[in-house]
Amino acid sequence: MLHRMFFPAKKHGHQHTATRTLTSLFVIWMLLIAPVSSAWAQTPLSENAQQPPLTKQQLTQPCYLKGISEQLECGKVSVAENPQQPESKQIDIHFAILPAIKNRYPNEALLAIAGGPGQSAIENAAGFNRMLNKVRQQRDILLIDQRGTGLSHKLACEDDNMSLLNFNDEAVNIGETTQQCLDEIQKKQPTDIHQYTSTTALGDFEAVRQYLGYQQLHLYGISYGTRMAQLYMRKYPQSLKTVTLDGIVPMQQSVIAIGGAIERAMTLLFSDCANASACQQTFPNLKQDFDSVDAKLAKAPIKQQVRDPLTNAPKTLLLTRSKFNGAIRMALYTPNIRALLPHAIHQAAQGDYQAILGIYTLTADSAGIAIGMHASVVCSEDIGRVTEQMRKDAKISYMSGNMLDGLEKTCAVWQMPQVDTDFSLPISSDIPTLLLSGEIDPATPPNWGAMAMEKLTNAKHFIAPYATHGVAYQSCGNDLIAQLVNGVNVMDIDGECLNKDVRRSFYLNASSVEVAPHTVTNPSTSQDKD
Repeated sequence: MLHRMFFPAKKHGHQHTATRTLTSLFVIWMLLIAPVSSAWAQTPLSENAQQPPLTKQQLTQPCYLKGISEQLECGKVSVAENPQQPESKQIDIHFAILPAIKNRYPNEALLAIAGGPGQSAIENAAGFNRMLNKVRQQRDILLIDQRGTGLSHKLACEDDNMSLLNFNDEAVNIGETTQQCLDEIQKKQPTDIHQYTSTTALGDFEAVRQYLGYQQLHLYGISYGTRMAQLYMRKYPQSLKTVTLDGIVPMQQSVIAIGGAIERAMTLLFSDCANASACQQTFPNLKQDFDSVDAKLAKAPIKQQVRDPLTNAPKTLLLTRSKFNGAIRMALYTPNIRALLPHAIHQAAQGDYQAILGIYTLTADSAGIAIGMHASVVCSEDIGRVTEQMRKDAKISYMSGNMLDGLEKTCAVWQMPQVDTDFSLPISSDIPTLLLSGEIDPATPPNWGAMAMEKLTNAKHFIAPYATHGVAYQSCGNDLIAQLVNGVNVMDIDGECLNKDVRRSFYLNASSVEVAPHTVTNPSTSQDKD
């Protein structure tokens, strides 16, 4: 199934059958930064909210997060699981602060919102720290584990010894494994899964802002995080100073539309290879190579003895159509892995699956994703917006068809109430907003950014011609964010630097690459200003 394995995170070991299957089913959007583990001291809340306001240092405790050597500040706030019943069960919402190097704006912070849905912002602290380094020179960076993720009452299933390589992902009963995961979550601690949606989580974000005393926030959202950012703009506009949306999911768009983005990205891969002389000469029939492997796997999985890319130990690989397509789809997110695809596809067409196995191993695991929270969001906010025409269109594509089938079976078990029609309305706002899209993004294509612009009256949309998903991690997009946060009028921001050719040359074999190209069909950065 093509909606499997969408977060390329490195993790040694193997996963539970239900966890492996459901993680593969639920994870629709992805970030470029891989989840990392972290541990830090928790801090209690002030017992009396009427006391004089405390400093941030008094509200937090020192902590360290993986990938960052310096001491940070961490804490938590307790909120009602069901905001309509404030005296009922409480859950802890954990946060981390990357303190400003020289804090000239103590009443402001930039809140970085992770993707998924289901990814932990705190586990991705190192990536956010690198990308937002210029912003952090003068302002705090705030990370919040959204309810149901990371340290904030994570809704997930446990791991065991299921083999990654010989696991037959196409033979699993999706309904049964979804029910197993739901039962496991409820066994750990009775949980109202209806309370783990985007709209409910917004209240937690605002509670953290108020608790820490920030007067206003700058927002950076990536992928699913752009949906959270847009909802924040709608519900709490007075709390926001600027917004950056990177890899944009417009409010008008249902998740199943990602199938078209995948097909578009595959077409761009084939055309990019055809337009690069060395790639075209080495792999003159790349599309046919892909089609031949896909057709072969459509008949039956392939079993082959291979070397485990992580250990070099001999292993049995069961390559299904789902694994093959899923590995390629996930590779499209990351430029350096995308550069391996022509060689890997061609080798697979010759009957050698070692290269595609390497890519599969790099991209298959989804460590850190809270699949229960993911299901609560998608089954509440997206599946109900799928129309009959969308279902017909999805059946044309293997990727889209399997994604929709799996989600519908999952959501039949998860049983979430659907959002009302107002949820899908475009955001109307005059908050200074920067939108960043990657031309070759396999998840959130540029036209999604244009859709989000519909009623934004103080916004500018840039399309980076060489970027995939997460423009700010691959280009000067992080500089543009810093300009916006530091007070540059969004309409005066110049995105010319996005035209710098940062493409990775295609690998012609396992050890050599072609000479980097210097021209493309459309070298100019596109902009939407209204």
